[in-house]
Amino acid sequence: MAPSKPVVVGVISDTHGLVRPEALAALAGVDHIVHAGDVGGRPVFDALAAIAPITLVRGNNDRDLWGRSLPATAEVRLGGARVHVLHDLADLAVDPREAGIDVVITGHSHKPAQSYDHDVLYLNPGSAGPRRFKLPICLARLHLGAGAPTVEFVDLARTGS
Repeated sequence: MAPSKPVVVGVISDTHGLVRPEALAALAGVDHIVHAGDVGGRPVFDALAAIAPITLVRGNNDRDLWGRSLPATAEVRLGGARVHVLHDLADLAVDPREAGIDVVITGHSHKPAQSYDHDVLYLNPGSAGPRRFKLPICLARLHLGAGAPTVEFVDLARTGS
């Protein structure tokens, strides 16, 4: 990853139409937002786009006309990092290392997770939408720029949700 101006990326997924005030507060001040699918409609996009530029992809539940218009994958360069976004990791159709991708962002499982495969960061922010089973309600803040990417998970239930 080439050195670049540090940026903070708000990473959110699986909102399923729910815009929590705690999520908006946690995203305040980020440089960019990535939504990894199951958006749940244009109002979610509008609320997030009012905070920062946004990159988003279609999830398996984005079935209305607006949702179907979203791309299945997206790539964006942030803080010198090449970021690949898709909803379900099982649908990853590229070898991130061979493609020069630094970060792969997914959603779908509703389970927050981060891992590395060699130098590629795989990040799932969990779900910021309606609670599913006993899984946490959360999102992530991804710090990119100088050095390796770092991730900070934000538990929205602890912030008042």
